[in-house]
Amino acid sequence: MNHKGDVVSEKETKTPVSRGDDNPESNIEMDSLRTDAGVAKLAADLEDLRQTLLRRQADFDNYKKRIERERTEDSKRTTARLIEALIPTIDGFEQALAAHREAEYEVYRRGFELIYKQLLEQISKLGAERIDPTGKPFDPHSHQAMDRTETAEHADGTVLQVFQPGYVFHGRVLRPAMVRVAVQPATASKTHTN
Repeated sequence: MNHKGDVVSEKETKTPVSRGDDNPESNIEMDSLRTDAGVAKLAADLEDLRQTLLRRQADFDNYKKRIERERTEDSKRTTARLIEALIPTIDGFEQALAAHREAEYEVYRRGFELIYKQLLEQISKLGAERIDPTGKPFDPHSHQAMDRTETAEHADGTVLQVFQPGYVFHGRVLRPAMVRVAVQPATASKTHTN
């Protein structure tokens, strides 16, 4: 106990614990540590936000590409349906042009030919291609065999005649060509096998 007038020993004197408040250098070091940690945390947060933004931007770019691809495919499907609907009209024109070859129908014939050519040009502009496989090998993916003719003049499987042309749109067969196909005569094939 310490009374008035008693001498205070060194052990009894309590020195205040330094919190660094009274030392300016230690305050700077603590502020520096807090600032460095804060800057590092902010830098990490900024990097996270930047990565998130990059991912969102990439997702959005992929979304735009997918939507554009879907629009293009939808447009192609719609155009293909239109062309498929017009093909019977083209067939009708061809039959009408083939039926009336007499001189009295010549004026009408020229008018029909003009309309027919315009119609073919328009579907070509839309991307349709006409299949005319005459003289080419039979392809079951784009031709439909309607008849077979035995002949030794042509290779087996050669398309001899097209009854109805086919149409392709961007690699997709809208209608196969209906064709007559050459086959080797039965006697020739027996001779080759012996």
